[in-house]
Amino acid sequence: MNTSLAAPARMAPNEDLHTGPMASPFSRLRVELKNTFTGTGAEPPAWTEELAEGDDAGCFPPGSAVWEVHSSMTPTVGGIRALLLQALHPGAMAGVYAHSNFREDPLGRLANTIRWIFTVTYGSTEAARSASGWVRRLHEKVSGTYVDANGVEHSYSANDPHLACWVHLAFTDSFLSAHQRYGLRFPGGADDYVAQWAVAGELMGVTDPPRSVAELRSQLAAYDGELTSSRQVQDALAYIMRPPLPRSQRLGYRVLFTGAVATLTPRQREMLGLALPHLGPVPIPVKPAVMLVLGVLKLGLGRQGPSEAAALRRIRRVTG
Repeated sequence: MNTSLAAPARMAPNEDLHTGPMASPFSRLRVELKNTFTGTGAEPPAWTEELAEGDDAGCFPPGSAVWEVHSSMTPTVGGIRALLLQALHPGAMAGVYAHSNFREDPLGRLANTIRWIFTVTYGSTEAARSASGWVRRLHEKVSGTYVDANGVEHSYSANDPHLACWVHLAFTDSFLSAHQRYGLRFPGGADDYVAQWAVAGELMGVTDPPRSVAELRSQLAAYDGELTSSRQVQDALAYIMRPPLPRSQRLGYRVLFTGAVATLTPRQREMLGLALPHLGPVPIPVKPAVMLVLGVLKLGLGRQGPSEAAALRRIRRVTG
């Protein structure tokens, strides 16, 4: 489902300063990376400063499992995986295919999704509720029909709790799987992450989000009979495999995409038509390659993002 909040700006305000002929290659790379993730180039998005506002510490304090996972770079792999996994449900895929602008502006859609995740993660409780409510109001217009795995036509609505649950499960499983494979240890471990991120599911209208890894696995398995591939899935897959990135980012993205595919189950890869990946004509171990790219991303984007910095200012203010 599309979690757009608003269309981001696509031009960098200080583009000439950071990308002109006098800029270093690393400076240009940093601007390109930031523009890919936020759409605002060298300047942080204006909405990140809004995370300093509010009267409480928010849903997830610093040091929590959610904060630690989402402040790492592994969600870049998890986000790719989530898109792949979500596409396998024909109801979710129908909504994206008919109502999303993923063809015209896939990077804008990425920036909007990042905005929602970071607002829920780092914002005040009210900011998290407001952002999720805005998305749900956008979803009120997303409805139609789809054909299930057995050829039966169904109606759908993006705010349907059953579809909202699938999207939440895909996000949770993907962010967790990516971090377990490519990240560092985090406080409380997997069960704490699933239990804490259930708050995000509830904000999006999920009636009974999982609160443990066992519940996550059980709820995912309950959707197995509903998942299927289709022409729409393959069309979306082409965009996910080859988004319109600057040349400097294409090799890195290929590595991250390969890392995401490697964390899928064999059945999920088979349904997507993706083989167990390897890098290059001479196989290169996927995990070290992914971790190297994530390290470059962290260096380029900064060790502490503007969303975290704004959240920490709010937390210091409200906790004294």
